[in-house]
Amino acid sequence: MSLLLFDIDGTLLLSGGAGIRAMTRAFEDVFGFRDAFEGSDVAGRTDRFILSCALTRLGLPDTPEEHRLFREAYVPLLRQEILRPPTGRYGLMPGIQPLLDALRDRGSMHFALLTGNYEPAAYVKLAHFEIDGFFEWGVFGEESTERDELARIALRRAEARGLPPAAREQSVVIGDTPHDVTCARAIGARVLAVATGNFSEDELRAAGADVTLPDLSDTERVLRVLREVEN
Repeated sequence: MSLLLFDIDGTLLLSGGAGIRAMTRAFEDVFGFRDAFEGSDVAGRTDRFILSCALTRLGLPDTPEEHRLFREAYVPLLRQEILRPPTGRYGLMPGIQPLLDALRDRGSMHFALLTGNYEPAAYVKLAHFEIDGFFEWGVFGEESTERDELARIALRRAEARGLPPAAREQSVVIGDTPHDVTCARAIGARVLAVATGNFSEDELRAAGADVTLPDLSDTERVLRVLREVEN
């Protein structure tokens, strides 16, 4: 019995640049600055963290009101951008659909989202690729600037939802960045890292991932890895 916490971007899917395009448009619409996120380190970061960095860099107030205004502008723009021609890698990552199908059939494995995306943005992306139905709950980017704190919230939320202690104690974070590794360590979870984002297997291994894979296309291999956590 285990709890699997899935990242979205670079792990489950890539939106062809829709996210950063929509964020850039929203920032300009709300705050009047163009290309506010150019050169920003966004991989593995929370949307709240990314926005805070941009606001601080540009000398703007970083308050809940600014975050609310940005988020309300961003999500509708994301719905537009995800329908436009991609400007980067786009689609479900290899093996995701069969893996989720297999996991849903295994009653001992509970799974949820652990993502830096705002909650409505997360479900825009998941729905676009028709995998939103797999994820009843999660922890999202508006809840903290720090991914480590999101991981702690995930365990508390799992307990509140009635997940057995055995599942919570055998949590696995599935992600594609070193930040996924560090947030897993914050809650004593194991890490299955995949090199489908911006980091190689060697980089993810050096960051401390327990298992690294080039992708999740070998469903049986992934299930074997996850069964080892349960045993």
